[in-house]
Formats: sequence, C-alpha cells, structure tokens
Amino acid sequence: MFRFLKSLLHIDLGRRLSSLHAIERAKDAEADFDWLSKGRDPQFLIKGRGLGSGWYMLEIDLRHDQPSADAKIYFDHGSGFNEPDSVFIPIKSGRVTKRLVYLSSRAHALRFDPMETSGLFSIRHFHLVRLPAQFAYDRLSQRLANMHFKFRDLGKANVLQYIREEARETNRPWKELALHHYARTFTKRRQTCDYAEWIGKVEAIKLASRSDDAYGEKLDAQPLISIILPTFNTDPELLRDCLESVLAQSYNKWQLCIADDASSNQKTRECLLEYQAQDSRIQVVFRKDNGHISAASNTALELVKGGYIALLDHDDTLAPHALMTMVKAIADNPQAQLLYSDEDKIDELGERFDPHFKPGWNPDLLLSQNYICHLTVLKTALVEQIGGFRLGLEGSQDHDLLLRCVPYLNSDNVVHIPEILYHWRAISGSTALEGGAKNYAATAGLKAVNDYLSSQTINATAMPGTAPNSYRVRWNVPESAPLVSLLVPTRDGFGILKPCVEAILSRTDYPNFELLILDNQSTCEATLSFLEEICTSDPRVSVHRWDYPFNYSAINNFGAGLAKGEVIGLINNDIEPINSDWLSELVGQALRPEIGCVGAKLYYPNDTIQHGGVILGIGGVAGHSHKYFSRNEYGYFSRLHLIQNLSAVTAACLLLRKAVFDEVGGLNEEDLAVSFNDVDLCLKVREAGYRNLWTPYAELYHHESVSRGADNTTAKRRRAQREADYMRGRWGDLLDTDPAYNPNLTLIHEDFTLA
Repeated sequence: MFRFLKSLLHIDLGRRLSSLHAIERAKDAEADFDWLSKGRDPQFLIKGRGLGSGWYMLEIDLRHDQPSADAKIYFDHGSGFNEPDSVFIPIKSGRVTKRLVYLSSRAHALRFDPMETSGLFSIRHFHLVRLPAQFAYDRLSQRLANMHFKFRDLGKANVLQYIREEARETNRPWKELALHHYARTFTKRRQTCDYAEWIGKVEAIKLASRSDDAYGEKLDAQPLISIILPTFNTDPELLRDCLESVLAQSYNKWQLCIADDASSNQKTRECLLEYQAQDSRIQVVFRKDNGHISAASNTALELVKGGYIALLDHDDTLAPHALMTMVKAIADNPQAQLLYSDEDKIDELGERFDPHFKPGWNPDLLLSQNYICHLTVLKTALVEQIGGFRLGLEGSQDHDLLLRCVPYLNSDNVVHIPEILYHWRAISGSTALEGGAKNYAATAGLKAVNDYLSSQTINATAMPGTAPNSYRVRWNVPESAPLVSLLVPTRDGFGILKPCVEAILSRTDYPNFELLILDNQSTCEATLSFLEEICTSDPRVSVHRWDYPFNYSAINNFGAGLAKGEVIGLINNDIEPINSDWLSELVGQALRPEIGCVGAKLYYPNDTIQHGGVILGIGGVAGHSHKYFSRNEYGYFSRLHLIQNLSAVTAACLLLRKAVFDEVGGLNEEDLAVSFNDVDLCLKVREAGYRNLWTPYAELYHHESVSRGADNTTAKRRRAQREADYMRGRWGDLLDTDPAYNPNLTLIHEDFTLA
C-alpha cells in the first residue's frame, strides 16, 4: 500500500481504495466525477500494511459537486475505527488541502471518509508525507501563530514554549495539548447539524452566565419599549406563540401595540381579545377596513407611548432575553437611533435553523438588500420624524422605513447586537422559507431604493440584483469622464503581462484611462520587446522603469506620483477583465465622496472565487471572503452578489481617488514591501473617515501570484512573518473585530461558517 519516495508516503488510490460503505463508481452521465456518495457516511477502506508511529502531513485534493465538504481519516491502532483516532480536514475543492497528523503508535489500517453527504466527487491527490519531528513542530507553530486566537501575539518562536508551560500548569502531556490547540484551527464547513450544536454549546453557555433580572433592576433608565404588531387572519396557534414570546420577556417595561387589519377569521380576533384582557400592557385596535400592512402598522404607531419602537411580525417570536439585551445596549449607547440583532428561522416543528449573523452598520449593503430585517428597534422620535410607514410599499415596508432613516444614521448612532434575538417563522409560502414567495415584495423594495436615491438627489439608479430580493445600484459616471490612471507593476512575466494588458485595452468600455506599466528590472527579451511595442502602438500606455529591488508598495507609490488621473487603479499584471463595463462600475463607486477604496470580484482561471472582498482577522491578519466558492454561488446570505461596505479589498484590482491615496500617505513601503500593504491602505482610508466598498459587478480573472511566486523559502517566510507582526502591532484588536463581519463566524476559514 505505501512506499517511500523521497520521504513521501503515497497512496495509489486507483488500486488501494475499496468501497466500504455508501460509495460506488460514477455512471457515464456523471463523467466529470469518478465516484458517487450515496449517503451521509461514505467510506473507503485503504488496503495495505499500515503506518508506523510519528509525524505525517496529510495532503488531499478532492473535487466535489457540493457547496462544501469535510473529509475524515480513521486510524485503526488495534481496536477498530473510532472517533478519537480520527482527524477531519475541510476540503477546498480543486485545491490541495493539508493537515498535520501524529500517530502515537502503529496504525494497522486506514479508513477514508471523503465527505459527509451524498454527492459526486473525484480524488486527484492523496499523500501522507512522513515528516521529521522538528519540521512538524515548525509547521504546527506557524499555523497556531497565524490562526489560533491564543497565540496570535506570541509569534511562531514562542508558541511551543507557551504550550509547554501551559502543559505543566494543567498537568497534561505537552504534545497532546499542542495537538488539541492545532485541531481547533480546523473547523467544519458544513452547517447541516452545526447550528443545533452551536445553540447548545455556545449560545446556552453565554445565556447561562447572564443575570438579566439583576441587571434590569440596576438600570438607572428603564425605557418603555413599544412593540408594533400588525395582524391579519393570523393562525391562532402561531399568534399565541408570538404573544407568549412577548409575555416571556425578562425585561418587563414594554407595551404591545397591536393593530388588527380587519381580520375575517373570528378565532384570530378572539385570541387577541383574550390576551388583551390578560395583560394591560397589551393594547389592540381592530381596524374596520383592510388597508394592508403599512396602514395597519401606522395604526399601531398611534398607540405608542414608549421612547423606542420594536418591530414584530405576527407569526414570529422573540428570544426571552431580546428586550433586555436591547435595553442594555441602549444604556451603553444612549445616542442610538437604530439597534438591530442577528436572527434565525424557526420551522413548523419549532426547530431553529439558518442563522443570519450580520455585519455592523453597512449602508451600501442596505441598498442591496434589507440585511437588518429583525429584530429592529428604532427611536420613536425618528420614526415620527420620517412619517411612519409609507402606503404602497407593502412587502418591503420595513426596508423602506429604514432607507428613509438613513440620512439621520451613521456608525455612531447605529448599534448591531451580534446575538440571535429573533426567530423568523418559516412556513410554506413565507419569504423566510422561499425568497421568491412574494414577488410584490421585491418590486416594492426596488421602488423603495429608487425613491431613496431620488430623495437624496443621488446620480444613481437601482435595478433588480442577480440574487433573489436584491438590488443593484448603478452609480453614474459624469458625462465628462475623469481620467483614470491604472498602475500595473511587472517584472518579466511576458506570458501573463501580455494577455493582461491586451485584455484591459480591448475589454474596457470606459472612455478615459491611461495604463502605466511599472517595469521592475525586467530582463526577458520577450517582455522588453512587448513593452516597447505596446507603448508605441497605443497612446494610452506608457512604460516607466523602477530600477530597485522588488517592493510592491514603493513601486505603486512611484506610479501614483506619475499618474495624471483623478482616480488611480492598483492593478496586478495577472488580471484579465471579463465584463467590458468593469472599470465604469469601479469608477462610479470610487467617485462618491464618502467612498475610499473600491474592490472587484476576482476569479481563479477555474471559475472559483479568488476574492470576494477581504475579511479582517482570518488567518491572523486578513483573508479573502468566500475563497474557492464556485463562480455562480450566492455565498453567505447572497453576499457574493451584493455591493457592500467592507473593511478592506485586495490591491490586485483596487480603485480610489488620488486625493484619498495622497491624504493617507499611500502604501507603506517601509514595513509592508510585499504582503498586507493593501489591507493597511484600506484601514488607513477607513481611519480617515471613508467607507471602503466591494462590488460583484466588476468581474476579472486573477492568476494569483504567478509573477512573484509563492512564499516557499525561509527568507520569504521570515519576511511574511515580519509583515504579519507589523499588522498585528499597528492595527491590534481591530483585526479581530471586523465591523463588516460577525464575531459568531469563523476566523479560520473564508467561508462564513460558525465560530
């Protein structure tokens, strides 16, 4: 089964794999894949002599047709296959995924479970590489320093010493403890059962540590929260669940303002009368005419006596601590005009699923989608100021209400509470269950966004987005289009530079740009010949020599100094535009006075996501959102298809106004010659008061790092570590609290799975 080849233990899967359970060869119609998993527990037995004790690097390249997959390897040490003697590895489809494995004793047999669901897959690569102990310790330390919150500020050199001291204090074997920490840097990708586990292990522990009753008594101010609840022919059983969730609140200073919109269901009316008689805080108005949800909500507003308004749908439920959590946030943020929480869905059996862990205040995401949704609490005075709910926007009345509040909102007076406080009922025909169930809601939402743009005299137009219930706002470029300076650093790389330059020149419909090629000591004859030819054949192109050692920041600062444009674009030499309006899209966004850096949607050549924006904290400093997702996937709550504010975007394709670039001092060429200079630039721009933005409507291919190469030498690794250490020192805790992300989501992977 195994043979050593240059210290490599290689498994010949074609001859050594034996289907043990729920796996069969793919049929001709499934020719793109070799294997079919027929259930949730597919298993291969790997035939052979076994493995000796020691350190190994497990390498797997498994291609599959699922959104995500987790593989597992079981080692039989003499007592059969069992969970304690297994390791799992989250698969990146089409990429080699690696994980250290330590065998304390000989493994007599191995079992390979390629995924945890039914589906099609192929195994392209499966190696177990025998490692010297010192090399294994180096890899383990590096991963812990990069990806484990406990070790991020220590640096790789101090990780093992810290673990040894921790082992002495806890009386545990240090190697066992090190492997325990290492295992925590690998998280499961699939969410099928993970949310229930999260509720039991994470949410339950947080709630158990709280003392809401005691806290409520200590509050100096106990604001009255008026809950707005429009009803119409509501299923009495669901209505009771809704009303009981209000009565169960640990904070008791609330008012429930119910407006029934002329229900014809007598049982709905009887239920409301019953609860009104039960508790004086419940007030009901029965409307004589059916005016739909906006009119009913305005009727409920007439009952409001509290300083804050909470919005509740008639078949949804509140978490018992929902109002107390809101009141705590109000006490901590008395300036708050809008507060909102995370939410999940609840099915007909009462099971919770599909949690939405939201970002902080994100105005451009709100134009793309009503991401705020539930639970929403607004200052009563603000709602009165904008005139309550608008008639004619039924289905998106809440989104319209929020958009009309936007001129009065900012990051200081909007508070996001990263806790599940609201359970959205998902029943047949509901928007919660089927995004397209209410087409009129999407039509109303589009009108709400366009009306907002018109009211603010914004030179932009909204149209339906590419994801359900989403919108695209296209920001118009002035008739006299400003000059854009595209900066393309290169060193040789003729094979990628030529298609990059030619694609930009031929696939860009923006009428006014210059392309500055910044040549960093090219010696390749083909490259030099191409540079001479292109700058003479196209007046938009010029070549400028940078005759110093490679320093990405310095090269681009040099180019920015030469740029004549109002807008500059940092463009890698391995980029190829896909849609001809890519630059118009980016420029339209970059010209907005409130916007700083603007990034694009980038794909690997195999049509998987290379860059969907940058999330701070992933891998220690930052990582790319939704990396390796397929091109057409929606992503987490459709975010791969939505214009949104992000803390950072990659400089592989980044536009910003030259004045903003100069204002923040450009790129940091002293401390960040190669890595993280784009993240640092974006954070400086954000610090200066601008919003950074990512758009999926500028699409390009990116042959990542082809020209520069990988960080695969000791010197390069040391340089990369120095730059990571600088970022941790410069930006500190900001890297772990990205407002465009959520603390309940992982900082290990780029796929928005649960932390």
